[in-house]
Amino acid sequence: MGTVVKKIMGFNLMNEEWLDFLKQAGVVSAQGQPLHFGQPDAALRAALDGTICCDLSDWGLIAAQGADAESFLQGQLTCDVRQVTTERSGLGAYCSPKGRVLALFRLWRSGDAIYLALPRALVEATLVRLRKYVLRAKLTLIDASEQQARIGLAGPRAVESLTAALGALPEAGNGVMMATVAGQAITVIRLPGLLPRFELHGPVAALATVWTAVTPDVALAGSEPWRLLDILAGTPTIYPATVDAFVPQMLNLEPLEAISFKKGCYTGQEVVARTHYLGKLKRRMYLARIESPEPPQPGDTLFSPQADASQSAGRLVDACRHPDGGYAVLMVALIDCAEQGVLQIGDGQGPTLRLEPLPYGFESVA
Repeated sequence: MGTVVKKIMGFNLMNEEWLDFLKQAGVVSAQGQPLHFGQPDAALRAALDGTICCDLSDWGLIAAQGADAESFLQGQLTCDVRQVTTERSGLGAYCSPKGRVLALFRLWRSGDAIYLALPRALVEATLVRLRKYVLRAKLTLIDASEQQARIGLAGPRAVESLTAALGALPEAGNGVMMATVAGQAITVIRLPGLLPRFELHGPVAALATVWTAVTPDVALAGSEPWRLLDILAGTPTIYPATVDAFVPQMLNLEPLEAISFKKGCYTGQEVVARTHYLGKLKRRMYLARIESPEPPQPGDTLFSPQADASQSAGRLVDACRHPDGGYAVLMVALIDCAEQGVLQIGDGQGPTLRLEPLPYGFESVA
């Protein structure tokens, strides 16, 4: 079946072939967007207590191809692109000249391309910005979201289930492996952290084969449980509401190894380097829980009675329902207010945030 791109809710949805497969698997959709597989609360609980297989259709891909792809991205992103190989993935941010994060990617190489994964809602705008700087560089930047499907597996049985389906897996966090399924190549990425967690990117037929093979051992899920696991892992995501809102260090991108201070110049580098070498960081990202009558959203402002009235105490980075009640959130907040004061959503009448420990320190990745 041919690929058909649809514009719904401001972003591209997966091609018809993958959507048809998900329908056969029992997906529940709204306005063409895959949401869950009939038991969203159970899937959210399984993200913490069991093993899940998630559809990641709300993520997109940018592919950079050509002789100058590496050098071009090296001059645009915070990470050292030379360290991204066919065996190792990594995080990297794309910043404005003022050092504010416009997009945050997971990068890896496959064939002659460097792939950058980010929310679908940001693919088009990010491509427009990046293409302004291509000039005479020998590369092409394309929206590759429709070329591959994406799924995620996480939990204690993920290793056993995927090993049975694929034969082998990357052993270390950020590791990448190519596997052949149904005669087609797929990319398998092991995410860092204590919980076994894997992203798979590849042709629809190959990922459908993997999905079917692991289904007896896992709970099927949409993207919500995966978002919860990202939040609990302290891994930020940039959404349209938070574009141009944070300096990379505020998002803990140093301990997440997404910034290189040895690679040379890139867009926004002067501000990022100054923050590292000369400035004292006043805001950073924290993990928290909150009981709120309204779902908190990325970009929501924070209030603290300890903060100066002329400035915001911070903003939410991400939020997701927690199976134990309320919401798990990542927030960038004034350090003094977060660690010695009180933080609330919106204003002094808003619900209070309760800090929880991140799985890594602020100086190094766990």
